[in-house]
Amino acid sequence: MSNDEQVFGIHAVQSLLKTSAHRLKELYIYRGRRDQKVQKILDAVAAINGVVKYVEKKDLDALCDGNHQGVVALVKAGKNLIEADLYELVQTPDIVPLVLVLDGVTDPHNLGACLRSADAAGVHAVVIPKDNSVGLNETARKVASGAAETTPLIAVTNLARCLKKLQELGLWVTGLAGEATDSTYDSDLTGPRVIVMGAEGSGMRRLTKETCDVLVKIPMHGSVSSLNVSVATGVVLFETLRQRSLSSEA
Repeated sequence: MSNDEQVFGIHAVQSLLKTSAHRLKELYIYRGRRDQKVQKILDAVAAINGVVKYVEKKDLDALCDGNHQGVVALVKAGKNLIEADLYELVQTPDIVPLVLVLDGVTDPHNLGACLRSADAAGVHAVVIPKDNSVGLNETARKVASGAAETTPLIAVTNLARCLKKLQELGLWVTGLAGEATDSTYDSDLTGPRVIVMGAEGSGMRRLTKETCDVLVKIPMHGSVSSLNVSVATGVVLFETLRQRSLSSEA
């Protein structure tokens, strides 16, 4: 069982079957659910001659800790990407690499939400430190709504060293910090780019911050002093996407 993973929830299982159907071992379905979304999943599993087991809701509740929506897939563990894979990826011909770094995000809901935004914004890889960071668990997969199956997540031992290597490979490193003077909207986020987001509350660690080429902030006009890290990530990534789209049209 140590080599198996669970993927649960309609969107997450649909994405798994679309991108990595070969990893499916068994699909567990709540026997009382017979709607169109579940039928599409069943059709996809039937197309690969997959195993389907109909069970009671209490059985699914016991299998996973989260809102499974009546669908749980038992899958073979995916390939664990390593740091060398990241450096190879950013040197892929004909792409302008965009990498998201999450420095110390410990809430799986935030990690899942960041992965979802990263996928939508065209991020090529998400990087996290191996220590003091949540990994890709079942909850993060569920919140990611399938993005965990499409967006590479790479854990590195020394984040500052990784950032320096990415700089050597031609990427500019932009970190989000509340004390920064430049706004995300006034800063150049085009070109080969790393976007670094800090932990919930404490922000980036000192070495991470010192390694950044530039620090920017999201303008805040209300009474709150900061945004949730997943919300802030979405704001910065889509401003980056906007600038990159305008740059490509120029």
